[in-house]
Amino acid sequence: MPSYDRRTTIDAPLADVWQFHSGIEALEAVTPDWMGLRVESVMGPVGDLDPGRLDAGTEISLSIRPFGAGPRQYWTSLITERERGDGAAYFRDRMIRGPFAHWEHTHAFYADGDRTLLRDHVEYELLPDRGGLGRVNDVVSPFSRIGFETMFRARHRETKARLE
Repeated sequence: MPSYDRRTTIDAPLADVWQFHSGIEALEAVTPDWMGLRVESVMGPVGDLDPGRLDAGTEISLSIRPFGAGPRQYWTSLITERERGDGAAYFRDRMIRGPFAHWEHTHAFYADGDRTLLRDHVEYELLPDRGGLGRVNDVVSPFSRIGFETMFRARHRETKARLE
């Protein structure tokens, strides 16, 4: 399965970086404007609307319209895990409805003294593998990496700008 990985060192302590990424506001703040992001709803694990923290069990419905072109693409993600330990923290979201056959995104944070290593790791599949379509994924996947690189580079740059 294809994957994408990006790492950036943020000149801010783990506690600050983790706190920043704990709510939906961080996603809105770091997503580039050209993605046309709109958060449709956020429902916490016990059905509460707009929870203050993205705990495991939180469902996020959003839409994107990159470059304002074409119809909006709707996407629903579920926060499947959220853990913080000594010197490290992470949360993972999985797309449960949306444009990909598979999307699992791990947001990881590692303390490095007074700095934090931010790592985004995405495992994805563009199309369901049904009788030869896997080969289509192999051909198309390198082109999708260009979009991922552009988006995640902007997200990491904005995170640094807000926290450093």
